[in-house]
Amino acid sequence: MTPERFAKITQHYPHLRIAILGDFCLDRYLEIDPSKQETSLETGLAVHNVIRIRAQPGAAGTILNNLSALGVGKIFPIGFAGEDGEGYELIRSMRQQRGVRLDYFVQTPHRHTFTYCKPLVMEAGRPPRELHRLDIKNWTPTPASVENQLIQALWAAADQVDALIVMDQVEEPETGVVTTRILQELACLAAQRPKLRILADSRRGLHGYPPVCLKMNRRELSRLTGLGSEVSLPQVQQEAVALAQGNGQPVFVTLAEQGLLGASPLGSVDYLPAFPLRGDIDIVGAGDAVTANLLAALSAGASIREALELASAAASVVIHQLGTTGTASVAQLQELLYHTYRSFPQ
Repeated sequence: MTPERFAKITQHYPHLRIAILGDFCLDRYLEIDPSKQETSLETGLAVHNVIRIRAQPGAAGTILNNLSALGVGKIFPIGFAGEDGEGYELIRSMRQQRGVRLDYFVQTPHRHTFTYCKPLVMEAGRPPRELHRLDIKNWTPTPASVENQLIQALWAAADQVDALIVMDQVEEPETGVVTTRILQELACLAAQRPKLRILADSRRGLHGYPPVCLKMNRRELSRLTGLGSEVSLPQVQQEAVALAQGNGQPVFVTLAEQGLLGASPLGSVDYLPAFPLRGDIDIVGAGDAVTANLLAALSAGASIREALELASAAASVVIHQLGTTGTASVAQLQELLYHTYRSFPQ
């Protein structure tokens, strides 16, 4: 991709309108100073003193953060938060992101706010060290009343956007946003709005998803296609092409340190190896950065290969941000592609 082509694609980002349907989470970071450790007089247990608290949108919110960092014009989250302190923090942190509109976001007393609480030990000269995480999740099915609100929001947002990302983050089926009913509505939406670009990703796998653009990792591809655990790159390419042709939509597969792959419904496949490492890394959030950059680039007129190039660069930027779930801006992508490296990995 030439610098001119890069500019043409990314200059379209402020004009894009993208919705995200999925499980929005509060990422709460508790920064601990180990030099201030005490012992509880009551229990005799160690006391870890928190000197700084950071909160930002996580899970589907990480995709939101990345779209905002890219300068996407309007970003519409479609999901829920509880009427609790975590919900207040999540909504406040989303409001602070550039371009975000909360017209279709639901706050309800019938759900807890999905929360990842991450204690981090901060020591000078060392990368942050994460202790055992404290999570807040929902363990009962999402009520029909909340599903109704989400369905109404999905259809209303569909008339306002150029593209839609679906992000299923929860591991317990039917407890999050992307329930069976929501998937049925998504199938109807895809059929009735064939020009609406939809990209789906799910931690629990993409079985039962309608024919939309799919993004997954190698393990999820293995589960979806019935392949064994040891899947070679040629097998990944073959299965990705078969899925793309069967769905009539592109398929993207992340391959960790091996890079990214994109298959076209016309039968072609593009593969890009990962960028070389430049120091310590933290892979949290890399997949969500890929998702955001793939859809933004495709919506701005990029080819599959161009979208892969931008997504691969974004992943490289993000994994080198330690102690946070990072993002990649257009300026950071440009710096990596045309200054740090003079050409893309081949």
